[in-house]
Formats: sequence, structure tokens, C-alpha cells
Amino acid sequence: MEWLDPVVKLSKESGGRRLRMLEVGALSTDNACSRSGFFDLERIDLNSQGKGILQQDFMERPLPRDSAEQFDLISLSLVLNFVPDPKGRGEMLLRTLEFLHEPDTSLSAPPQSFVPSLFLVLPAPCVSNSRYLDEERLVAMMASLGYAKIESKTTQRLVYYLWKRGTKSERPRSFPKEEIRRGSSRNNFAIVLKHTSAVG
Repeated sequence: MEWLDPVVKLSKESGGRRLRMLEVGALSTDNACSRSGFFDLERIDLNSQGKGILQQDFMERPLPRDSAEQFDLISLSLVLNFVPDPKGRGEMLLRTLEFLHEPDTSLSAPPQSFVPSLFLVLPAPCVSNSRYLDEERLVAMMASLGYAKIESKTTQRLVYYLWKRGTKSERPRSFPKEEIRRGSSRNNFAIVLKHTSAVG
């Protein structure tokens, strides 16, 4: 929850407006975000384990019809690593843009605004010990989607990121699966990003 402190601070500064949050891969309705009182939460999971969590595949979720159905924040906590193939992981990251509000680029937009944002959690070895992904490549990949890294934290087991959505690059890069680190002890976690849709 501490990684969402900037978002909570913004909510307080804006008069306590509750931020709309989509939690993908939700396991509980009693986590820190739920108890904080700062979020209007929608929770989905492929295999819902409890009341209040909609059984739904994020990749099959109907796209928002208007801004009222979009979110200030999306949480992908230990979700991306369960997508079975690298291309699917890239498609999931690209799809998050459809569900987040457009960034406020007006002169009146507060510079400290941390929304719209994506909260991403991965097993640490996915970034620290992969043949195909490291921190530099992940940051470049997310920048191509229009995300800027706001916060990050690495523990022995997990890596946490808070990414703010900005404007997508006018010349988005594609990222194929390519070896960037060698070694027999490396894992094969990879993300393949192909820009095939015109997301604003």
C-alpha cells in the first residue's frame, strides 16, 4: 500500500475524491486498498475465489464505452507473469491503456498528479535474472507505451512498480524476444511488444 501513498495524497488534496481502481487478479476484498477508503474498486479474476470479485478475463473484458467507464488506476499484481506467452504479456500491457483515463495535459493539471497510473508487481527474477528482460528494457518498453516510472522497489522475492500513463510515443518501438543476458542459470521470462493498434 505504501507504493500508492502518492495517489492517496492526491486524493486528499483534491477534496477526497475517490479514485476508480481496477484490480486484476484480485484475491481478496479485504486488502489495504479496500480498507483505505480512497478507492472505488472493481475486482476481477480468472477464477474468482470470493464474493465481490467478478470472474472475468481482463483480455476479454468489454472496452470502456466512455470516460465514465475508465479508471484512474489499474493494479496488475502478480498477474503478468501468469500470462503463458511473451506476446500475450505485451498485449496485456498495451490493453491497459484502453482502460485508463487519458492523461491531463492541460496547464491547470497539477504537476504532482500520479494518475492515471498502472501498479505492476512481478517476481523479482523476471527482471533481475531473465535472459530476455532487464530493468532498462522494461523501462524502454513501458516508455514506448507512454508510461513513466514513478516509483519502484525490489525485495528478495518481488519487484514493485508504479507507472504513470502519459502520451504514447509517436514512433512506438516494437520489442521482440531477444537474448540480452547469457548464462545457464537465467530464466526465460520475456515480454514481446508489437504495436498493432492505435491507442491514444
